[in-house]
Amino acid sequence: MQLLRTTYLSLGSNQGNKLEHLQNAIDLIAESIGNVVKIASIYKTAAWGFESDDFYNTCIQVATGLNPENLLKKIHEIEFSMGRIRSSEEGYKPRTIDIDVLIFDNEIIFSEDLIVPHKDMLNRKFVMVPLAEIAPNLIHPIEKQRIEVCLTNCNDTSEIKLINLQLVRPICLSEKYNYIAIEGNIGAGKTTLSKMLAEDFNAKVVLERFADNPFLPKFYEDNDRYAFPLEMSFLADRYSQLTDDLAQFDLFKNFIISDYYIFKSLIFAQVTLQKEEYFLYRKMFDIMYKEISKPDLYIYLYQNTPRLIENIKKRGRDYEQNIEPAYLDKIHQGYSTFIKTEKNLDTLIIDVSDKDFVNNPEDYKAIINEISAK
Repeated sequence: MQLLRTTYLSLGSNQGNKLEHLQNAIDLIAESIGNVVKIASIYKTAAWGFESDDFYNTCIQVATGLNPENLLKKIHEIEFSMGRIRSSEEGYKPRTIDIDVLIFDNEIIFSEDLIVPHKDMLNRKFVMVPLAEIAPNLIHPIEKQRIEVCLTNCNDTSEIKLINLQLVRPICLSEKYNYIAIEGNIGAGKTTLSKMLAEDFNAKVVLERFADNPFLPKFYEDNDRYAFPLEMSFLADRYSQLTDDLAQFDLFKNFIISDYYIFKSLIFAQVTLQKEEYFLYRKMFDIMYKEISKPDLYIYLYQNTPRLIENIKKRGRDYEQNIEPAYLDKIHQGYSTFIKTEKNLDTLIIDVSDKDFVNNPEDYKAIINEISAK
């Protein structure tokens, strides 16, 4: 389980479109650092410690799984991507964006690169006013006083002005969805993606128990003989697992992600079963399907057949190595028909044929962005 920590960040900009810079920084923080829980109003202040254009300042509360060192590293990456060049020269300079770590849980950190709580925060109104807005009762780890009290003791006499502009808080996946199901053909990467998302967004993950099915290796050796017992055992196991796991809410997890949905059973049964077997199977399926919770979001990972064959060979399961491309094409068609005809699911199709979301962070980020945009 990923441990989430609370950090408070100060953001400022005094170049170009300052509102846009603040919003872009918040969006990037939500993408690469953690869930943005609260955003203060925007306050305008004169440049502090040097002559320049006025600043727009705000504070945000973030829940992050990063440690302080990695948090600082990500902040510097965001600043650099937005055009800020940090210099070793002394003194303050104009900047498109400035992000400072004010408080990290109740930790006290003195290192070469990071001092927390921020050493100057108590003397700066442009920090304390927005921080007190979103966290008035937060205790300063060193002063042992509430932030609201620390603000009244602040000796900064500079003018700070609330301005009538708003920033938009990015909505985290756990706030949008209670249950996400990720589907795909054999070798599409649905289990891997489910695990990655569950780790990053603190979700309970429900994984299909295919490895425990004694009929699976036999099916790949003799399809006709073992198709019906295979599909019936899968249906019973999927129904049992989803019924149990979806009914048990985990207080320490934000939401649920599964690497399959019960309708998968019908799609594979259409491909593998004889006509008479399928009719009997369909009767059982329809009874069970009525009882299963429907996902808030159904994601279908599409990969072209050559890429699927490549992935299957890489993961090296002996009983899968003789899967024919034609069989995978039939499964593709089954999913396509299901997605077109099933109107009661909120469906998102993500083409991952040219993506390596395991080894390429940008591909993984692109998938998260697609899900968030949905």
